[in-house]
Amino acid sequence: MAEIVNLNHFRKTKKKTEKTAQAASNRERHGRRKSDRQRQELEESRRKRELTGHVLENTASDGENQDEDDPG
Repeated sequence: MAEIVNLNHFRKTKKKTEKTAQAASNRERHGRRKSDRQRQELEESRRKRELTGHVLENTASDGENQDEDDPG
């Protein structure tokens, strides 16, 4: 006679292996080390500081020379 098989056991193991495969895929796609995240945040903040430091401010007073193309 054939051996009695519990199908729930096979369903659970299949579901578990699919879940671990999905988790591995997500870790590969989204996972980064804490040091990598911190380094990226530090670089972004440094770039923003440099850009704001190089912004030219409008020094013309009372609207002088703002619209040179405006004839009126």
